[in-house]
Amino acid sequence: MQKTMKNKISTMNKNTRKNLITYAIVIVAFAVMQTLISTGSVSSLLEGLMVPICIYVILAVSLNLVVGILGELSLGHAGFMCVGAFASAFFSKCMRDVITVDIVRFLLALLIGIVVAAVFGILIGIPVLRLKGDYLAIVTLAFGEIIKNLVNVLYIGKDENGFHFSTKDVMALDMEPDGTVIVNGPQGITGTPKDATFLIGFILILITLFIVLNLINSRDGRAIMSIRDNRIAAESIGINVTKYKLMAFTVSAALAGAAGVLYAHNLSTLTANTNNFGYNQSIMILVFVVLGGIGNIRGSIIAATILTMLPELLRGLPVSDYRMLVYAIVLIVMMLFNWAPKAIEWRERYLRFGRKKKEAVQ
Repeated sequence: MQKTMKNKISTMNKNTRKNLITYAIVIVAFAVMQTLISTGSVSSLLEGLMVPICIYVILAVSLNLVVGILGELSLGHAGFMCVGAFASAFFSKCMRDVITVDIVRFLLALLIGIVVAAVFGILIGIPVLRLKGDYLAIVTLAFGEIIKNLVNVLYIGKDENGFHFSTKDVMALDMEPDGTVIVNGPQGITGTPKDATFLIGFILILITLFIVLNLINSRDGRAIMSIRDNRIAAESIGINVTKYKLMAFTVSAALAGAAGVLYAHNLSTLTANTNNFGYNQSIMILVFVVLGGIGNIRGSIIAATILTMLPELLRGLPVSDYRMLVYAIVLIVMMLFNWAPKAIEWRERYLRFGRKKKEAVQ
């Protein structure tokens, strides 16, 4: 009995230690970059990448909750990001002259984006999570494309009589002469307040890590992982599979919505095109998760950071004309290093030798 208790305490301390290291890496990275920015030691190009890096870190960590912890393949993450982005941008533009305090308006927009994305996560998750594997991936991919295309045909305006909606064109809104177009179909939303900052992105990363890591180490998290490992066995011991799958899916969608809010408020014009919210975006987020290690939250942070910075950093080098080729080569090398059997064997032999020796001494 005492041995079992000691093992549990040791495991708990190990998880806590790993989580604290992850938090420490993020905090130190933020402190270093903030110091470099304040002293003018960072180029404007790299400084402009700070908020996008925060966005992709949040997206990678939240998708890892579904792909790595739940064990389901979802390709609709860009769709939830799109929902959060447009819901928050719509609110911010409508309230720009009403709520003049920027941080208050942004926090309300953030809350709205998260709630709307979570609602969509529930509505999509209830029927979709009955599927598994490739079927789930195809359906979630279709959801992302549907959301993107719906936004592109939506026109919303506002005048003294209230809001006007149309799926035809601006003229079909039939507004008064002093009316304002808020959502202009494929042209999206223009004039969104640029309230996103590196500090806000850093805080959102910490909140995302707190939610995801605590969920993973909780009783609910263990139930979710048991479904991933053996669904039939989980059902046989009374675990409500639908409930826990929907929980992970909804939390992931809500966090993707938060990333969408940050994305929308980092741009003055928000459009729903393939590069921003299409299947390419969903696949790129999945690449971050796979390269960082499926189920490895810290790896997702590192992979998202490196792969977001790499194409832009290569612009200033002699190989700038071939930067996408170099980017592809780096992807292949990272994939082989993480997942090739020989690479795994090499890491086990050399990179963990010191750790194993230390554990043997203890």
